[in-house]
Parts: sequence; C-alpha cells; structure tokens
Amino acid sequence: MRIVIAGGHGQIAMRLERLLAARGDEAVGVIRDPKQADDLRDVGAEPVVLDLESASVEETAEVLRGADAAVFAAGAGPDSGSARKDTVDRGAAVLFADAAERAGVRRYVMVSSMGADAHHQGDEVFDVYQRAKGAADDYVRSRPSLDWTILRPGMLTNDAGTGQVLLAASTGRGPVPRDDVAASIVELLDTPATAGLTLELISGNVPVMVAVKDVAGN
Repeated sequence: MRIVIAGGHGQIAMRLERLLAARGDEAVGVIRDPKQADDLRDVGAEPVVLDLESASVEETAEVLRGADAAVFAAGAGPDSGSARKDTVDRGAAVLFADAAERAGVRRYVMVSSMGADAHHQGDEVFDVYQRAKGAADDYVRSRPSLDWTILRPGMLTNDAGTGQVLLAASTGRGPVPRDDVAASIVELLDTPATAGLTLELISGNVPVMVAVKDVAGN
C-alpha cells in the first residue's frame, strides 16, 4: 500500500512510517520543513515538502493521487497558540480531507484527541485545541466519499509499546505509548470494516490486532 501521512515528522507519524516501511509499504510523509527530510528517509519514508497551512486543495491532492490511504497525524504542537490550533488542528485536517476526496483516496484515518468536541467549553489554549480537533472530526465524518476512522488516543507517552491496548467507542481516560498508537493505525488501515467508527485508545490487555478485529466485528 501507498499511505500518505500528514504531519510526517511527528512522533506518532515517524513510528508509523517505520512500521509501514518495514513491511514493504510505501510511506509518504508530508512535512513543512525540508530539513526534516533526512529523518524520514532514515525510517524508510518518502518525504514530501508541503505546508498544509498555506497549500491549496489541488496542491495537496497532487501528493495524495495514487495513494491507497491517507493518515492525518499533523498537529500545531503543545507550544503553539490558539491561532495555530485553528489553522493546523482544524484547517489542515479539513484541507487534507478535501484533497483526499479530490484525489480519489477513500481510506482516511484521523488521529484525534480524547475529549475532542467542537462545543467544548473553556478559554484556555487546550480548550481551543479540543474544539479544533472536534470540528475537524465532525468535518471528516461529514464527507460521504471518505471511508474514515477517527482514532482518539489517551495521554501519549514515550514508553516502549506493549502491543496490548483497550480500543473501544469509549474507554475512559488513561495513558498509551505512541508505539502502540502507531501499531493500532497500521491495523486500522488493514481493516476496512473499521470505517465509520470513532474509537478511543488506551493501554490495556488485548493484543492490537485482536482489539481492532473486535471493534470491526470480525
């Protein structure tokens, strides 16, 4: 498969690219900083430089044409202000979804946030982030030509992955290693029956492959 990943230099994306490349898939990472290109090559991914805050739908669709799936794993980052929560966490996600539709890429996995809600209350930057992610999720869910899955991990850690998770429509709060988030995305990409599901993910005691098959009804 050829999978195009927005936010290709992010911590989850880099892990995902390594996993995909290791099994022979084509991982394409979309990055805004050309200095990050060698990092992607080091994990076996193809870097494409494109700023999703300023690119057009057509420019983005060109990157996506011929792909089997798209993964939105971009984010403004914890040190960014409210404005970039809207332009990246919402705006870039909307752009990437529109571009996937234009390019004819149906499979779309969205890395979201537990608690994301377009109507989330509060004035702190994190509240703005939760609203932006919620609005992006709502937009993706509204696109009839996308076979979308929305993944909402719990508190992300850099602990070594265990391969054991809890994946469900509602899991409750909890931590999850980024390794296990990336492994879960791979399984979601391989399981078309998860299309149309919004899923929460935390550490648990079920192997990733089994957890994904369970939520898909397989």
